[in-house]
Amino acid sequence: MNSSMSPIEWLLESLELDASLFHVGRYCGGWHASTQGLARASFHLLVQGRCWLHVDGQAPQALEAGDALFILRDVPYRLSGEASSAAACAAPRGQMQALELGAEEGVGLVCGFFHFQPGLSELIVDSLPTCLLLRAGDPALSAARSLFELILAECARPQGPSAGVLERLSQLLFLYVLRQHGTTSGELRGLLALARQPAFAALLERLIAAPAETWTLEQMAACVGLSRAAFAKRFHELSGQTPGQVLLGLRMREACRLLKEGQAVAEVAEAVGYQSVAAFTRAFDKVVGLPPGAYRRSNGLGG
Repeated sequence: MNSSMSPIEWLLESLELDASLFHVGRYCGGWHASTQGLARASFHLLVQGRCWLHVDGQAPQALEAGDALFILRDVPYRLSGEASSAAACAAPRGQMQALELGAEEGVGLVCGFFHFQPGLSELIVDSLPTCLLLRAGDPALSAARSLFELILAECARPQGPSAGVLERLSQLLFLYVLRQHGTTSGELRGLLALARQPAFAALLERLIAAPAETWTLEQMAACVGLSRAAFAKRFHELSGQTPGQVLLGLRMREACRLLKEGQAVAEVAEAVGYQSVAAFTRAFDKVVGLPPGAYRRSNGLGG
């Protein structure tokens, strides 16, 4: 970890994600849209018009042109042109038309999915609220607004927007919003909440710097100045994870980095604290979803 970087900044910079578009267009008339049931994180950038966000159990929220909505978990929700939740439920699933930013009616949306890499990235995302909303007029997010203007400019291209450009801009927009939330929000949980507690932040710094060490619960508790039982209880209260789960996430992130650099599986296993390749392979497969050799091949390297 860079010595000038706080643990919370390091965690946010460690977030690995990909974005993919599934809609760029305009809804007119009665409509509703949702990604509920797909078990995927999604984003919805409102580039034209006005609509409403309906989340079960919550009051409807009006969304204006320039707002950006990030839905990070699979929850019952829908976007609609209707302010009433009952009317939104009754509205048909919308048929998206071509985007016309100069049109006087309709709601223009850029929508897509996020995919977060297994391991540490998933632990970080678990720290975040179900929904993050960037408001067009939020003065704290001027840099994010500049990115949104680039998204609008891309949507307005006469030859049509590039999906690749919109995916990258949407990903950057989310990271800017996330950094603002992580450094200013008083409602953090998970790893980000842990990183905001000075004693636990110091422990995180040590874990990040040396994930391969044989960390025992007693050693970690001593770093925070708590008993073993009190440490385990407080750690879980703050992060929602056990110390072992967090350490595993840090080790697997480092393992992915080393494998991408071309190091052999046996070398990586030793570098992240495993005494046998078999034990490392089992842990890596469980967290990442494929064995280290297959991961190397998926990144264009030999097994």
